[in-house]
Amino acid sequence: MTGHEKAQGPQHKRDLTRRKVLAAGTGAVVAAGVGGTFAAGAFAGEETPAAGAKASGTSGETCYRLTSETTEGPYYIDADKLRRDVTEDQDGIPLMLRLKVIDADTCKPLADAAVDIWHCNALGVYSGYEAMGSGGGGGGGGGTPPSGAPTGSPTGAPTGSPTGAPTGSPPAGGGGHEEPTDDERYLRGTWRTDRKGEVAFRTVFPGWYQGRCVHIHTKVHVNGTWTAAGYEGGTTCHTGQLFFDEASVLATAEVEPYSTNTTARTTLDEDTIYPGNGTEGGLLKLKYKKGAIAKGVVATLTMGVDPEVTQDGTGGG
Repeated sequence: MTGHEKAQGPQHKRDLTRRKVLAAGTGAVVAAGVGGTFAAGAFAGEETPAAGAKASGTSGETCYRLTSETTEGPYYIDADKLRRDVTEDQDGIPLMLRLKVIDADTCKPLADAAVDIWHCNALGVYSGYEAMGSGGGGGGGGGTPPSGAPTGSPTGAPTGSPTGAPTGSPPAGGGGHEEPTDDERYLRGTWRTDRKGEVAFRTVFPGWYQGRCVHIHTKVHVNGTWTAAGYEGGTTCHTGQLFFDEASVLATAEVEPYSTNTTARTTLDEDTIYPGNGTEGGLLKLKYKKGAIAKGVVATLTMGVDPEVTQDGTGGG
């Protein structure tokens, strides 16, 4: 398997029963439109019920299929900013991401849940990890080589046997958590679901980096408490990734700054994380004007979760 987010060993353990989201920038929720696609009421919660979902569940009956669990990846940062507009100063195609969270057993919306999203920018760089370049260390590739890096091809065969166990953090391709390298936090944020289980984020269409298709990471936290400081306690009931169809990605590749991204792109079918099961696996439903994707995209998805379990993101489900 290739790609920088496949699990190759124990995930860095973090306490998921005590979680605090810092409310930095809480008051600056932007409601103004961006481009011709987004109106001021874009956060009004207009998503329709999930297709095929039953009105209610009965004992032993599944109301809605669980949304696939995937690896958290190495670039999650807890205690992120409490906000719906995560764009900051990042260039890219405006993206309105509208998610609905429901109990997969009863089909009831999960109100007051905390939903995290985070993703790379148009050139494949994650905030908090800019030193790792496009997609980061070992498996990310595409970044600028460090100064003083060796050049040319090695000569001669290695001699002797290695001694001792490897030390230090796993490379980015191993799926283990990486510690942040900087204080940037663009394209990251957390917000609460409303009484309909809906939440919306304003961001930009993600780019790509070596080994992965275009995607957005997400987590859903329940049973915590919203306070003046943010969201505290609770458990993580879903860790997943959201994906984009190939037609939309190819359309973005014609638009700057995506067109300047020279990193080899992994397609949706080639990706080793995407489960290949459509919306159940996190494939977003997209709306945009054909031939004018640069004006903006609206992406929607209903996520069926089990609020009684903990999904720590150490692997797929």
